[in-house]
Amino acid sequence: MKRLTKLAQESSRIIFFIIPFSLLSFPNAAEPADTNYEEANVPEYRLPKLIKSDIRNPNAVTDWHEKRRPELETLLETHVYGKTPTNDLGPFETRMLDSDPQALKGKATRKQISIIIDASRQLSIDLLLYLPNEAKGPAPCFMGLNFYGNQTVHADPKIQINPRWMRGNTQIGIKNNRATETTRGVYHERWQIERLIDRGYALATAYCGDIDPDNYQHDFTDGVHPLFYRKEQSKPDSDQWGAIGAWAWGLSRMLDYIIESETAINADQVAVIGHSRLGKTALWAGAQDQRFGLVISNNSGCGGAALYRREFGERIHHMIKPVGYWFCGNHARFAHQEQALPVDQHMLLALVAPRPLYIASATKDQWADPKGEFLAALAASPVYELLGKTGLPTQQWPKPNTPIEDTIGYHLRDGDHAVTAYDWEQYLRFADRHFKH
Repeated sequence: MKRLTKLAQESSRIIFFIIPFSLLSFPNAAEPADTNYEEANVPEYRLPKLIKSDIRNPNAVTDWHEKRRPELETLLETHVYGKTPTNDLGPFETRMLDSDPQALKGKATRKQISIIIDASRQLSIDLLLYLPNEAKGPAPCFMGLNFYGNQTVHADPKIQINPRWMRGNTQIGIKNNRATETTRGVYHERWQIERLIDRGYALATAYCGDIDPDNYQHDFTDGVHPLFYRKEQSKPDSDQWGAIGAWAWGLSRMLDYIIESETAINADQVAVIGHSRLGKTALWAGAQDQRFGLVISNNSGCGGAALYRREFGERIHHMIKPVGYWFCGNHARFAHQEQALPVDQHMLLALVAPRPLYIASATKDQWADPKGEFLAALAASPVYELLGKTGLPTQQWPKPNTPIEDTIGYHLRDGDHAVTAYDWEQYLRFADRHFKH
């Protein structure tokens, strides 16, 4: 309890030091003029209180589950991600589009399933599954959304090319906002499917645009949002979900399918994972849906694992104009006003407790504030300790390529804003620890 008290105190006021980085990484290679990359310029701040009840109180755990946890989820809904509709549209019809028990040279079974959300609007989540054939029983699974269609995650020629709208990217073969054959397997390094299969894990993925298009001109007329509108409503209210909320909802519908229909996967051992904005999504999905057994954020940064109040790298006002639709309308009120935000991201991470949580940063990804991601995990650790777990095992930000882990894991990898084989090796080891031992 001494360590818990110390962590709780240090989560309220953090002392900073300067960390030199030699290279910068910015979305679209554009650095906003007011971006701060100097630790000396991080303002002094105080994080919102995470645990309200006295940790020595015998009712503290009950208070967390019954009072404080719901309060934090409501605050994050209201001011960051928006409220997810509670309307039950299901059960959804599903169609098996493909099943091949000899995929990946016989090591895996590949399945492609369409989860039909709204047949009249041709809305469906097209789920790609790879299942390890050598598994002795139901396999643990990594689940995540992808950016440009299932065909990008592996060169397997039988993966169907997603026909939906995609943000233009001629470098990988997105032409006229549609994927072409040249996109096949372009992001295989981000997914490491053979490595997962060899280690006994299944993979489940779908294109985020199946749920809600990631369109800079987003007007909430496509995707799943209109399915939940009131009569005469044409866009979400200021406290209702944006794209991240919709993507997180889609991940839960994918989990529904696995729980209800896929006996080859252990539904209690599904790790939700995401990179960048889909890392923000994985955290919000894992925070809301406690059926996910493990949560992984890869370089999720501002609005993800990093602390807003550090005002380091990407900030709220940097996001509002190009990608404000990721969040609820209320979030824009805190542009240039991070210190006034009633929440911060240690609260998001704490909602994952007591389930395992892994946060990954990269040295050249200052835009995502690697140190702020670590400090958020540190500040969330008191909740893990309250619930009988150990969060981060150290209070010292680790050197690059030296992972630390207990129930919360963290590493700072040399390199850029990406998902690499090194990252996956840490995730697999972490999952082995919590799922297989």
